[in-house]
Amino acid sequence: QVHLVESGGGLVQAGGSLRLSCAASTRFFSNNDMGWYRQAPGKQRELVARITSGGSTNYADSVRGRFTISRDNAKNTVYLQMNSLKPEDTAVYYCNRLPATWVWGQGTQVTVSS
Repeated sequence: QVHLVESGGGLVQAGGSLRLSCAASTRFFSNNDMGWYRQAPGKQRELVARITSGGSTNYADSVRGRFTISRDNAKNTVYLQMNSLKPEDTAVYYCNRLPATWVWGQGTQVTVSS
């Protein structure tokens, strides 16, 4: 069973930045496409950024141009750099492979104040 541990969330003012990290406990990390997901209160979990095993990236329209996903295969870690944060980015953020078949971690809370 793969364990996912997200970190880096916090409270930030609108326009601020945060960098999220997610460590995966698998030596096969580099073989997997990875994604960052988020779930806001009362809403379904959504995929906001993805990175393939080869390093290609894609983003949801709502975050494109503001968020950057990256990975360090030597550390089994995927990152999400979030800039120009908006109150609507407030959510719990999770990582998982694509498709999301690993057990979800606890997530990391991001709260953006206006």
